[in-house]
Amino acid sequence: MHICIINSIIWFIVKYKKKHGYSLFVEFTHAYGIGEGTSVNMRGVNIGYIKNLQINSNSVLVSIYIKSEKILIPKNSIIETNQTSLFNNTIIDIIPLEKINNYSIRDFNVFNQNCYDLQIFCNNQYIIGDRGLNYDDLIRATTRIAQRFDDPRFFNLFYLFLQNTIEISDDFILTFNNISSMSYYLYIFCRDFLLNNI
Repeated sequence: MHICIINSIIWFIVKYKKKHGYSLFVEFTHAYGIGEGTSVNMRGVNIGYIKNLQINSNSVLVSIYIKSEKILIPKNSIIETNQTSLFNNTIIDIIPLEKINNYSIRDFNVFNQNCYDLQIFCNNQYIIGDRGLNYDDLIRATTRIAQRFDDPRFFNLFYLFLQNTIEISDDFILTFNNISSMSYYLYIFCRDFLLNNI
């Protein structure tokens, strides 16, 4: 009988003493390859995952779950989707842009009503996310640059640029030589003038 009561108390303590996480809502203009279960990282460490994804007419609303209420995310952070490899492994990266003072929020609770006045994100807060590193865009941009170098018009413009640069540098050198010669003659004139008048 006593063992059952002790087990019940231990079960109750373990169940309700367990650290609970919290949720944030992030809006993106595009899903960028994320889905339910996608990892959420901060400073390279997994801190949560995507619970739910909802498509609206102009955006995608993502519900993310942060594993522990002790993980505090500064409001001055970039929240973006990034591809981690060429095989479309996409994650949500949270990049804090400033440090938060741990002493001022040591006893802080993300579920507290006063949370919204502080410098960290609170439970169920709404955030706008950004698009981060995307290999498809990188490959597309590289292809466009390569196509520009194949264009004969580019080489004609580049050739004109080089010709004009050479002409300008020749004019600059000629002008510099003339100024140098004038300075030398002025020096000779001043020296002779001062020597003859002293």
